[in-house]
This record gives sequence, structure tokens and C-alpha cells, in this order.
Amino acid sequence: MIKIQKATVNDAELIAEIGGKSFLESHGHSASENDIKNFIDKTYHEKAIAEEFKNGNVQYYIISFEDKIAGFSKIEINALSPWVDEVAVTKLDRFYLLEAFHGKKLGVALFNFIIETSKQYNQKGIWLAVWVENLKAINFYTKNGFKIVGDYDFKLSDTRSNPNHIMFKAY
Repeated sequence: MIKIQKATVNDAELIAEIGGKSFLESHGHSASENDIKNFIDKTYHEKAIAEEFKNGNVQYYIISFEDKIAGFSKIEINALSPWVDEVAVTKLDRFYLLEAFHGKKLGVALFNFIIETSKQYNQKGIWLAVWVENLKAINFYTKNGFKIVGDYDFKLSDTRSNPNHIMFKAY
């Protein structure tokens, strides 16, 4: 059974743990081991995640499968983008599923949930950044109506940036 629930600040440690593991699984080969470790240590620790809950437009959702935590998403309502002309748009900031749960249609379930949640806030669309080498994700987003609208260099460390596409889906 698939379950999706809104996270609270009390879930910050869990989100940090899943985020670090998922980032390593999907991006671990994109830079040096040291750069990846430093990025995870800086980005995916309980205090950093807890701090994000102070922004009322930020929402985390946790997905579980058969009572096991499988991943999470982070959205930001009314997140302006220099690549999108609309004002009322949601940013899909993080969308992670642990590899052990790939192929179970959890990504589709979480994605559809996020789209419906975004629409409930009267948003005109949703945008995201995706690493250009993450072809699986790019294909998933393209299949679900996203179009590439720009490019962005994601700063992983002081010495490493990874090229990303900015993708947008209008409602």
C-alpha cells in the first residue's frame, strides 16, 4: 500500500537521512567523493531541513510503501523562476525515491499528488531543475508534460557545478 503524508519539522531527521542516501544514489558519480560528501553533510542534516520548515511556502511530503519509508518531495508554493513568465508557480525542489523502491510506480503516485497539491494553491504550473545526465528523470518529466525552458549550473562545491535543465509544466 502507498501512503503519502505531509511532513512536519519532527520529520527533519528522517528527511535528512533519506535525502543524503538518495542524493548519493542518484548523483554520487557526478563529482569527487569529497565534493559529494561535503554537499550531503551541508544540505542533508537535521538542522538544515528543520530550518526550511520556517518558510510557510515550503512543504515536504513523505511517501511510504508497505509501511516502509520510500522517499520524499519538497515543493515551494509561489516560487518565482527567471525562466517562467507565470507568477503563481510551484517549484518542485526535491523529488527523491530510494533505489530499492524504483519500479513500483511510487514516483508516479507522488508526482500526481504533488501536481494536485500545487493546483489546490491555484498555481499556474510547476517548475524544477534536473541534472542533464539524469536521463531517467528527464524522460519521466517529459512524459508528464514538462518542457525544457532554460539551463542552470547547480553549484555542488566551490570547484564543481553540474549542468541542469530547467523544466516547466503549465496547468
